[in-house]
Amino acid sequence: MFDNAGVHPRFLASNFDPATGIASLTGGEALHLTRVLRLVVGDVVVVFDGRGHEFAARISGISGGTVNLVLENAIAPVAERSVPVTLAQAVLKGGSMDDVVRDATMMGVAGIVPLVTAHTVAWKATSAHGADRWRRVALASAKQCRRARIPEISDPVPFAVWRQNAGEGLTLFLVEPSVNGVAPQTMRSLTSTATPRSLTVVVGPEGGWSPAEVTGAVSDGLLAVTLGPLTLRAEAVPLAALAALTVIWD
Repeated sequence: MFDNAGVHPRFLASNFDPATGIASLTGGEALHLTRVLRLVVGDVVVVFDGRGHEFAARISGISGGTVNLVLENAIAPVAERSVPVTLAQAVLKGGSMDDVVRDATMMGVAGIVPLVTAHTVAWKATSAHGADRWRRVALASAKQCRRARIPEISDPVPFAVWRQNAGEGLTLFLVEPSVNGVAPQTMRSLTSTATPRSLTVVVGPEGGWSPAEVTGAVSDGLLAVTLGPLTLRAEAVPLAALAALTVIWD
């Protein structure tokens, strides 16, 4: 056994091919195996490709910055959500966005779209550099919770631009119950809605949505939904929404 939980350590090997029976680790994954965990030839690990495949593997060689592996047997991955969910999340300040990405990955989202909104404070994070960081957070979270899929995280996009290309499926636009000009549905009301083929949950920033964003979202067909009268921390809203939707449709 390799850690306190009694499970083999997991590594992302995005290039492995079950047909050949071999895989390799490079970069940060190889460094973590050799320098942090100090594993050696003959040790057993688990590798996954981030797309739903997972194998037990044995270290067959370590050379320079590459770890070579022999695949031994397939492992049934943790089940994914029956309704694919994309989280469209306004970028939050400080480490709060990291928290959202970590928790949303553990809640099984298929993708995360960072949104730039009128009240987005964390302008420094709205760059491709920020997205790279969130992808690393998602990878670490997937390894911890034993998901074999890693959610796709896009570069930040302005909310108005994203709405024009939101795609098909049911889109829930989370608002406060007191928002002007809108009578949002409750989460409970969704229990009478047919199970969608796909679902997008749109969550705003610390400062909330601007009136123009609310009007534009509703006119674009987004379904306004509220979590209720309680005031939650911004980073807690997506977790609460995803948990509620798990009860309703999963």
